[in-house]
Amino acid sequence: MDLLTEHPYNKEDLPKPAFTLREAAGSVGDFGTILPIVFGVALVSDMHISHILFFFAVWFIISGYYYRLPVPIEPMKAIGAVVIAGSLTQDIIAASGIIVGIFFLLAGLMRWMETLKRYIPQNVIRGVQAGLALLLLRSAFGFATGDIIPFAVATLVIGLFWVGAKYTRLPDISALIVVFGGVGAGILISGMPEFALPALPTLFLPSPGVFVPAFTDLVLPQVPLTITNAILATSLLTIDLFRHEIKPDRLSATIGVMNLVSVPFGGFPMCHGAGGMAGQYRFGARTGGANIIAGIILLAFAIFFASAGVLSIIPTGIFGALLLFVAIELGIHATKTDSPVVTGVMAVLSLAGTITIAFIVGMVLAWGRIGYRKRKGRKAGAGETNTPQEQSEE
Repeated sequence: MDLLTEHPYNKEDLPKPAFTLREAAGSVGDFGTILPIVFGVALVSDMHISHILFFFAVWFIISGYYYRLPVPIEPMKAIGAVVIAGSLTQDIIAASGIIVGIFFLLAGLMRWMETLKRYIPQNVIRGVQAGLALLLLRSAFGFATGDIIPFAVATLVIGLFWVGAKYTRLPDISALIVVFGGVGAGILISGMPEFALPALPTLFLPSPGVFVPAFTDLVLPQVPLTITNAILATSLLTIDLFRHEIKPDRLSATIGVMNLVSVPFGGFPMCHGAGGMAGQYRFGARTGGANIIAGIILLAFAIFFASAGVLSIIPTGIFGALLLFVAIELGIHATKTDSPVVTGVMAVLSLAGTITIAFIVGMVLAWGRIGYRKRKGRKAGAGETNTPQEQSEE
């Protein structure tokens, strides 16, 4: 039976999508990750925010019906961080999305995930996360430069919600508040932008010359992060939270499909996410209904931001504050490494050079460390076990 049509779970008793207040609260549980990255990408590149949000909305709704669990749709963080840091164009972004789409669709259909996870040490993944955190931190302060008051106010609002969400069951809707607060402030200062209906997505095929830099600069650092965090950790979390396993290869296949369908028409590269699932679950999401509600909200966003003028009136300090907390969240995950040296070297190289160089150096260091420990173990007359792969959240 085909991977995409066979029943995705080991039981047939998953609940139907529910549309309760609790599901609605959980539906925005991952917006604090999604909105900063997609708004940051739209601000520095030639991609249209309306098209980006439209495809996120579509796939949230589809995943809610297909999986019947709150399996989130997130922007690919490594690609997003590099795009924001380097102000890259849609040409190279689309090329990266096509490459990752083909790779993850094939990986899912060929059932490669269980094999691939054994070759990427967890400290390398932590190093990629640490490098992304530093790149996003640099971009956050870049957005804040010259716009410090909106940055400070938005940072305070997000910080208060972050602390409040930790000790209460209130949903963290700070991303929504600061974005629409920024829109309101922009309207008061600059006036109401001209309303426009969203343009229909059109086919955009990248030029052949950008596929090589897309692979080296965007795809290479993204793939290991997606394998370990967006696929393997998400699969594990479905067992922990719902006692139903979504197989890793199925998640890989849906990542491939949604990128191949969306990216050529103006969508941004997307994946699933264990962190997003944990956030939605914490605020009340228990069924695919939360995803469907999230999709409807994002569809409204796509219509609201159809005019490029809406995005331009938001103070850039707002984006700086949003990215600051995404960077902090990634940095927290990066500290869970089993080798601070490997992770730290990769973080520095990511900031000083590129994530691709950091990934290559990190793999050499990590496997060199494994080889050294094996030799040391043999000399001591002890066997060496394989390095455990920590299943962490994106």
